[in-house]
Amino acid sequence: MLRKTAYIVARLAAAFIMGQTLYFKFTGSPESMYIFKMVGMEPWGRWLVGIMELIASILLLIPRTAWAGGVLAVGLMIGAIGMHLTILGIEIMEDKGQLFYYALMVFLCGLYVVITNKEKIQKEVLPKILKRK
Repeated sequence: MLRKTAYIVARLAAAFIMGQTLYFKFTGSPESMYIFKMVGMEPWGRWLVGIMELIASILLLIPRTAWAGGVLAVGLMIGAIGMHLTILGIEIMEDKGQLFYYALMVFLCGLYVVITNKEKIQKEVLPKILKRK
């Protein structure tokens, strides 16, 4: 019961955090524009990342596709964390590291979803992908 609850909480938390940031990406908030200018991806990167985070959030909310949302969330957050550690810094525009910590939380929640679905990914998803090639 505890594992199932943790799995649901991880999916919802990752989807909620990414969903919450979409408003700022899609409306061109000063923070979002600053971040993507700093990494040389404004405005196209802001829109692309926003769309990918929207897709990841939706996938995480659907039990059957949660594994794919977890994989996408982990990949996106590796990029976000990497940008924080190499270009942006932990704190952005005096946010006390809030965006960095959100990225870490989404990464950890997404990773938990992926690990929980490891067997499904190995036995069902990968064989289908590899069979196509």
